[in-house]
Amino acid sequence: MLVHIVDVSGSEGRDPKEDFEIINNELKKFNSEIAERPMLVAGNKCDLATDEQIADFKSHVESEGYKFFPVMAAIRHGVDDLLNTVLEELSKLPPIKQYEPEAAPLVPVAEIGRGKVEIEENDGVYFVKAEWLLKVLGGINFDDYDSVNYFQNVLINSGVIEALKEAGVQEGDTVDIYDIEFDFVE
Repeated sequence: MLVHIVDVSGSEGRDPKEDFEIINNELKKFNSEIAERPMLVAGNKCDLATDEQIADFKSHVESEGYKFFPVMAAIRHGVDDLLNTVLEELSKLPPIKQYEPEAAPLVPVAEIGRGKVEIEENDGVYFVKAEWLLKVLGGINFDDYDSVNYFQNVLINSGVIEALKEAGVQEGDTVDIYDIEFDFVE
């Protein structure tokens, strides 16, 4: 839903019809999908315009298929009609599209192999550094049981768990892999 507000009075030496066309053309260039949305047109500063100016602009807007609302925003004249129509039109629109990011495809655990792994212990926290793990982490949903199991299998089969044990990690110690923290459990 779009609402164009145009000064119909031309009080600043501008042509309201030309301004309206420029706005629409720029909108089409910017995003044609947005330009196709339903539109209402508010002709503002009607108190400074002649009846002929208002009628001329109204005729122009309606000839293009849009609803016209004469308003005087400074004193809220006509604003309630416009707002009520906006609410009515919004209730007719389809639901907003929700886009969910697609998870990165998971590489089979057998194909990951053993990459370089560095373990650094600092104040009882074991920090794992392994550049290749960043790609794996991008595809893990830690709220999903199967995804967490996959991640655990990657850690086991790629040698990360073995490297942690060699570094001295014990049951219950904190492990940090690129800001993902968990307690070590065998």
